Amino acid sequence: MRGREPGDASQHRDDRHDFWGVVLDAPDAVALAQFYAALLGWHADPKPGANFVSIAPPDGVAYLATQTAENYQRPTWPNQQGQQQMMLHLDFEVSDLAAATAHALELGAVLADEQPQETVRVLLDPAGHPFCLYIG
Repeated sequence: MRGREPGDASQHRDDRHDFWGVVLDAPDAVALAQFYAALLGWHADPKPGANFVSIAPPDGVAYLATQTAENYQRPTWPNQQGQQQMMLHLDFEVSDLAAATAHALELGAVLADEQPQETVRVLLDPAGHPFCLYIG
């Protein structure tokens, strides 16, 4: 990408300038960030009442952020005419689908009614965003 400083794996994460990420709207940015931090084993240290929270793995340049959005509307999945539709979903590869699904449910995710494949579990995070756990 033009205007971007490429980094490499030999650089410490904090010295890189080629970060990229996904930002999810939510009714409560802190609560959703804490859900994903617990799900993924990443660190979250939000200030109480924060409207934007970023979490990331200990290495690499990717991050996941959440932001509080006034008038947030939960998406429906699968998409339904006239309803708020999802704009994206997150995919996470796992080695034990049953264990990963159970963990997500313990943290507050909900199993979606429709499950399109045997090797994939579609869940909804506490704000209603669909995400998939899958066996690679």
